Amino acid sequence: MPSINVVNMAGAKVSEMTLSDVVFGAEVNEAVLHAAVRAYLLNQRQGTQSTLTRSEVSGGGRKPWKQKGTGRARQGSTRSPQWTHGGIALGPKPRSYTTKLNKKVKRIAMFSALSAKVANNEMVVVDAIVAETYKTKVMADMLKAVNAGRKALVVLDGPCDTVVKSLANIAGVKIAYTNTLNVYDILNCNTIVFAKSAVEKLEEVYA
Repeated sequence: MPSINVVNMAGAKVSEMTLSDVVFGAEVNEAVLHAAVRAYLLNQRQGTQSTLTRSEVSGGGRKPWKQKGTGRARQGSTRSPQWTHGGIALGPKPRSYTTKLNKKVKRIAMFSALSAKVANNEMVVVDAIVAETYKTKVMADMLKAVNAGRKALVVLDGPCDTVVKSLANIAGVKIAYTNTLNVYDILNCNTIVFAKSAVEKLEEVYA
């Protein structure tokens, strides 16, 4: 079973924690990670982009010149795609990009992402992430003390207004809860900072 040091908000070690083999010691499956990230990014797309075809552009009802005898190419409308102000040929239309993954595949991807972070020493566990008042400096000092890096993902076991708002102004920091954690955010950060209670809750749900 993998183990990890538990530190306080000042970065000092306070204990050691044994992590679940199922969640944090799984074999990293790159193919499944790719599928999960691709599905996440596709599901973020709104699919509302739309271009006007030649039938939707205003104008162009009259034939610009007669068919023969002018020396020019025959044209039926000034709104054909080759004309300025003409319609767009084969342009995008509203569509759904939604894709789904099996529940089993999602679990494997989550375990692979978390296990990769542990294996690469990119995961930090803090015994308690608390803020008595709305103070950005307190959270900034904590991230610096635990060497969180330029992009950090802070995972809490549940909403905490003072902590969330204190972290909100720090560039490169994203906040997640155990029930909103996703593979893309895990892989997209330099360091994932867990509250100890969040790790316990995650293991309770998945392991």
